[in-house]
Amino acid sequence: MELRAVIEGLKALLQPCEVTVITDSQYVRRGITEWLELWKAQGWRKKTKGKSGTREVLNRDLWLELETAAARHEVSWEWVKGHAGHEDNAQCDRLALKAARLAYGSQQE
Repeated sequence: MELRAVIEGLKALLQPCEVTVITDSQYVRRGITEWLELWKAQGWRKKTKGKSGTREVLNRDLWLELETAAARHEVSWEWVKGHAGHEDNAQCDRLALKAARLAYGSQQE
């Protein structure tokens, strides 16, 4: 869901612009800034931790969608520690929880 949230946020921007994505997800930040080019160069394979083999990168479709969404903009990627008092991060957590409760509640009817 973290990938989807960033993708939708970038897609919601109507014009190309400078934007800072603040995330508590190292997976998202490091994936887009460090790992993506390597994954593509290695045929969407990555090393298996603690073993000598490789495995397929998960969420390839979302990574490609994020790459496309980010390419329209000049994006800075900032990581903040989750649940550590960062007000914007706390607000996003509250909104995500509210949306999840609404979606879950609507399935109960």
